Amino acid sequence: MDAARRSFCAAGGLLLAGCASTRPDTRAAARAELGATGKLRAAINFGNPILASKDAAGEPRGVSVDLAREAGRRLDLPVELVLFNSAGNVVEAVKARQVDLAFVAIDPVRAADMEYTAPYVIIEGAYLVRNNSPLQRNEEVDRPGTRVAVGRGSAYDLFLTRELKSASLVRAPTSPEVTNLFLAQNLEVAAGVKQQLEADAKRVGGVRLLPRRFMVIEQAMGVPKGRVASQAWLSGFIEEMKASGFVADSLKKHGIEGAGVAPAVHRT
Repeated sequence: MDAARRSFCAAGGLLLAGCASTRPDTRAAARAELGATGKLRAAINFGNPILASKDAAGEPRGVSVDLAREAGRRLDLPVELVLFNSAGNVVEAVKARQVDLAFVAIDPVRAADMEYTAPYVIIEGAYLVRNNSPLQRNEEVDRPGTRVAVGRGSAYDLFLTRELKSASLVRAPTSPEVTNLFLAQNLEVAAGVKQQLEADAKRVGGVRLLPRRFMVIEQAMGVPKGRVASQAWLSGFIEEMKASGFVADSLKKHGIEGAGVAPAVHRT
């Protein structure tokens, strides 16, 4: 009986070893997809100051830049930062497979063209109005005659296109241009990243933010549709970056306030 048991266990061990050897190497598969051109082309969007901005020398900085470089380091791939000024242009570049990795807000419309990780950062969308505006609450915005400035193709544009029933949208080419468009065309409301609008309020004066947020934006990593190996590896990567404190430390290092690290997603 002992000899038979030892023989059975040995056979079982060989079977398990064989299974382990044939188990997909997610890093290798992800590296093949993300580095198909010999480098990791990461889209960096300056239209969202929470994620990226330029330092005094004009070089890209921010949590998305840090994450892109760390992913490249772990995959042993050189990183090329491909720079954009709007989320809409980033999404188009992902669809055209001109970039391998993007940092975008999760939205069901975009899901038709890309694979997402879970979110790594949660930020808030806010409304800006003039000081003499009769609007006092977010719920008052969706009324006939109210025109809302948004960045074309931004998460706010996609969300408000679905949600607003009576107000109308006026689209600026990029999110950083929203407040200027709002003022130039004498619109009733501007919508965007809360931190961007707070900075604009200090810059232009005579305006205020409505209390509280009108939406929560979940920022995630995205890859072109069908690149499931990349999505699988990046999903594990982003959970590790959240759990290790990497994302929180990056936000703190770049002086970002008002954005929080997304909660962990337990993978099975």
